[in-house]
Amino acid sequence: MQRHIVNVGEIAIGEGNPLILIAGPCVIETLDATMEAATFLKDLTDELEIPFIFKTSYDKANRTSLRSYRGPGLSKGLEIISAVKSKLGIRVMSDVHRFREIVPAAQVLDILQVPAFLCRQTDFILAVSEAGKPVNIKKGQFLAPWDVAHVIEKVVSTGIRQVLVTERGTTFGYNNLVVDFRGLSIMRDLGWPVIFDATHSVQLPGGAGKSSGGQREFVPLMARAATAAGVDGIFLEVHKDPECALCDGPNSLPLQGVRPVLKQLKAIRQALLSTD
Repeated sequence: MQRHIVNVGEIAIGEGNPLILIAGPCVIETLDATMEAATFLKDLTDELEIPFIFKTSYDKANRTSLRSYRGPGLSKGLEIISAVKSKLGIRVMSDVHRFREIVPAAQVLDILQVPAFLCRQTDFILAVSEAGKPVNIKKGQFLAPWDVAHVIEKVVSTGIRQVLVTERGTTFGYNNLVVDFRGLSIMRDLGWPVIFDATHSVQLPGGAGKSSGGQREFVPLMARAATAAGVDGIFLEVHKDPECALCDGPNSLPLQGVRPVLKQLKAIRQALLSTD
């Protein structure tokens, strides 16, 4: 079985390569807050020699409540992401929710992300893939790991050979998610790099009534387990002050809590590579 390497600029993702970090605030709140988080993560990952891709959202279209904060929107949001990318010289990713967003987003982003709830929308996946950028598919909370093969088939049918798959937990009753770590191996055996979203996997969807809850205390444990299981990257939502975050605060890591987690994950990854 062929294992593909996905190249995002100078970053190689996949078998035999270092564990990558995809991280950032759930949603753009302000330019200053976004720049501060991105700068912190870049400096930290440079120090630890961990490949880094910055991720935040200009619009979170799948919020629990009509009154939930969604972000600054496409135009202003891409302007902020572009400013961060240009100033720091980093790779960036965000999710796209509508057909009209794809072309302008592709002009700024290095990776286009298909949100979990849209991972079965064939026409949308084809349109995202036809933009010509690497594609990150968030595996839906309702999707079996082996069914990801059909999603990947849709992407590669357009000629794109740069595909990431991200696990973010599976619906387990009401307002809860669970991770089947067997699924990480099953999806990796499809031949494409697998990323583990350690923060969304501890989310409690709709668990706070008008918003989602979360159990951030389990993020380090879940990230360690997924790294030991052989994933190719870890996805983290982070915030300077998660208690004041406008989106996904309960499952976001505080910036100051990222360093010890990354040091552990790097050690686990190096141990795995040394035994191959």
